[in-house]
Amino acid sequence: EAGSEDIDILPNGLAFISSGLKYPGMKSFAPDKTGEIFLMDLNADNPRAVELRISRGFDLASFNPHGISTYID
Repeated sequence: EAGSEDIDILPNGLAFISSGLKYPGMKSFAPDKTGEIFLMDLNADNPRAVELRISRGFDLASFNPHGISTYID
């Protein structure tokens, strides 16, 4: 609903998507919505973004994702 800010696609076809960036002077389409991270399996017949649950104790009110990257060990 608020649009995605960045996407990182793993070699296995899983995509992580950050959403909810709020930046001074930039219009926000959902000013009261917190930031989110979504997962999409691009190998699926009908890919759809699924919101990932963020652990308890994390300050969601101030979560403002700007970019995303993954590390493969």
